Amino acid sequence: MKKIYTIGEALIDFMPIQTETTLKDVTAFEKAPGGAPANVAVAVARLGGEAAFIGQVGADAFGDYLHEVFEKEGVDTTHLFSTSRAHTALAFVTLSHGERQFVFYRNPSADMLMREEQIHAIDFVADILHFGSVALQTDSMRDAHRRLIAKIHKAGGLVSFDPNLRVSLWKSSDELERRVLEFLPKANIVKVSDDELWFFSGKESEEQAIKFLFQGKVEVVIVTRGKAGATVYHKDERIDADGFEVRTIDTTGAGDGFVAGILYQIAQFDHPLSETTHEEWETILRFANAVGAIATTAKGAMPSYPTLSVTQAFLQSKTV
Repeated sequence: MKKIYTIGEALIDFMPIQTETTLKDVTAFEKAPGGAPANVAVAVARLGGEAAFIGQVGADAFGDYLHEVFEKEGVDTTHLFSTSRAHTALAFVTLSHGERQFVFYRNPSADMLMREEQIHAIDFVADILHFGSVALQTDSMRDAHRRLIAKIHKAGGLVSFDPNLRVSLWKSSDELERRVLEFLPKANIVKVSDDELWFFSGKESEEQAIKFLFQGKVEVVIVTRGKAGATVYHKDERIDADGFEVRTIDTTGAGDGFVAGILYQIAQFDHPLSETTHEEWETILRFANAVGAIATTAKGAMPSYPTLSVTQAFLQSKTV
């Protein structure tokens, strides 16, 4: 099985005790580990995959807590750094009808200050590297991403990119779009939500939008549609998989769970990504949809991710 590395932000999500209310009216929160790349690493490890996280937290109580969470979950923390130059990032979440909104405190946070020279010693085999757009805000982190992406391509590995739209974190939507379109062609696998598909492509039809995303090294585009499931575009094929009906409590981290399900399955293949068959993609999508669906049935991201046995039992229960 290939090792799955994720790079980017690890932070603390403060989840509201009260739901169906605005942030100003919430009177109490409980902390939960979060950050999209961190979520993917934990979800992969929970499924039984080999996962490693590359990033930086503050030399503070929240950073210590995130270290402990990763180690407890079996995520390789060799390249999880600490700094006293800034605090660990925080995000306050509000929940309404299972959907969430975020207010971030990272101006800057420790994850934004990681330097390229910190990751010089990282070597890959034919592994997988996953990243998102949130970590691309600073020059140093962009340089670190460029270096690691070049390294893993040279080693014959795969790169996965989930833009994970967070416009509020950027100076402007134009800057966010510019950075996404710089890194998009460097990825082999691109996962977008249906909303992100239109935002980043600027096209009027899905067919045009998908064609636009096939740039550079992109071999696969995956579009998630929430409860409606997901679609894989691969070569000249379109593979659809329905979603699962569950009692949704919190959608935080569901997309990251879906990504983990995709990468966990791909990591087990010993053939090139280009040789993945229609039937294999159907299996991959159904598995990833199950992981994402299960993740919505509990509060928080990391605490909600299923093990392999739980996922398999869920899939078996949905088999007609």
